Amino acid sequence: MKELSKSQRARTAIATYKTLSDALILRGSYKPSGQTGRKLEEALRQFSPEIYGSMKDPRMVELKGLKYVIERLPRGIEGCNKIVLTAQEELENTSFEEVRPLRRRRVTYIVSEKEICFVVTRGTTEIYDILTHLTFLNIEAQKIYNQACNENKEKTREWLELESIIEQGKGFSDAELDKAIWNVSIILGRTYKETRETYEDLEKSRTDGYNNGLFHIVYALGNRIYQERYDVDELLTINFTPSLQEILGHHKYSSLWALSIKEKLISLNLHQRPIHLVSANMHSFRNLLYGRGALKNSGVSAAQSSYEMVEQLVSLETDVDGFASRYGFTFHKDESGSNIDVQIIDTSKLDPESVHPDVTIDFESIAEQKPVIVIIDYAFGAQAYEIMDEMLSPSIINDSSIILNFSSLSIMGKAGILPGKKGDIMLATAHVMEGTPHNYIFENDLSAEDFQEEVQIFSGPMLTVLGTSLQNRDVLERFHSSSWSAIGLEMEGGHYQRAISAAIIQGNLSSDIRLRYAYYASDNPLVSGETLASGPMGSEGIFPTYLISKVILEKISTQV
Repeated sequence: MKELSKSQRARTAIATYKTLSDALILRGSYKPSGQTGRKLEEALRQFSPEIYGSMKDPRMVELKGLKYVIERLPRGIEGCNKIVLTAQEELENTSFEEVRPLRRRRVTYIVSEKEICFVVTRGTTEIYDILTHLTFLNIEAQKIYNQACNENKEKTREWLELESIIEQGKGFSDAELDKAIWNVSIILGRTYKETRETYEDLEKSRTDGYNNGLFHIVYALGNRIYQERYDVDELLTINFTPSLQEILGHHKYSSLWALSIKEKLISLNLHQRPIHLVSANMHSFRNLLYGRGALKNSGVSAAQSSYEMVEQLVSLETDVDGFASRYGFTFHKDESGSNIDVQIIDTSKLDPESVHPDVTIDFESIAEQKPVIVIIDYAFGAQAYEIMDEMLSPSIINDSSIILNFSSLSIMGKAGILPGKKGDIMLATAHVMEGTPHNYIFENDLSAEDFQEEVQIFSGPMLTVLGTSLQNRDVLERFHSSSWSAIGLEMEGGHYQRAISAAIIQGNLSSDIRLRYAYYASDNPLVSGETLASGPMGSEGIFPTYLISKVILEKISTQV
């Protein structure tokens, strides 16, 4: 019998992880230390996500992966032994403290010192994301515990010193801090330098209340496992409420979200105009169209380069929204729970003097067509299907069936690149859905010739993955080097295209709709030091983000 390749074994492990997760959601609860929890952990170890680095090495705690996870989970998660995932609950009026992670748009509540509740409104992808992070944390917690106790199950000297630091809870002199970091580095199996860097990185966001600091995180993780060993009531338990189970696959939040947008367009009398829907961030289109005017209104001349203008807007804290609202701009805050805000731009009210000269807008065509640009904030994985499906479907409003006149659909965002480097741009020609037989080919209205700047452009199929934390180097290399010739990976494109194809089949969308898919490379998961765990791009992302936005705006303004 032929032995499976590394990529085949990894793909099997990913499929196993997804199947187990789906089963646990239906079951309603599980304990990571139980049989199913250990199988989930085993599957994660087997496909060893690139973002979790040295997770499989029992000698050392994975620090970059730990920082990545802590920034995407609520403060205090490290000490909890009861975690609840639920649908939208009326918890905002309770005494529970609402906490939000640094780098995820998710709502959580601290019920008690040892219990946290996640409010899940973004579908199965969000659940996979949470479970993967929790599984990783449990693996690292066991490593810490193994360093906290010796062969006789007695606490080590290093652990007792850390325990003393936590109990005292006071500040450090430079010498005391050096000693404390050195002590923790021994527990973690990392160098002093690596531990110091992680300590300092977490301290930056700790001051804003996003985490409890490295010392507390390490102690709480190890202590939780220690408590589990001696008291069965302390075992970590993860629960899925019936309300969560009931809403999965039913588009509850997405339907409310889409309905609110359509009602807003009707109230603005824009619903019968050509609509150009764009999935993007909440700043680049607004700044390119209104930033120059907002600066001028504040008595400041905009920089000749739009990229430099962005730095002006940030440093001067310019109120672009306030200025833009006079010229056809409406910000529509999401109240549905979907966590997707919306911007509506009536282009017929644009002031040419407010648009940055880097962007070539055909104002004659704008005056004739009067297009409306609807910019929606980023969806999260499979949530993209739900919101696009609801947006493209008819809605009953005031006893009338309303379907919008979409002229183009543009999807832009960040993605992992396989053949290039951070900052490069990828233009999708198809989306390949990881772990399913679903593949979608389409004609992209964007081409390399549209981008005149000195930037590397790659065109080809994109891999739509289950989650950023469910990726394996061998699987990605296989998709890249095989006849698939995938150029990158992202989480939403295939889900968007699935909804678009369905709308065309149902007759809700024209088959000749202009489709635009463009991504800038935020990381390269195949290159050590360039994964998402290495940190965000920061200002490096401004150039490709605004370049893609500029090209899409120019396409919209000249589309007949």
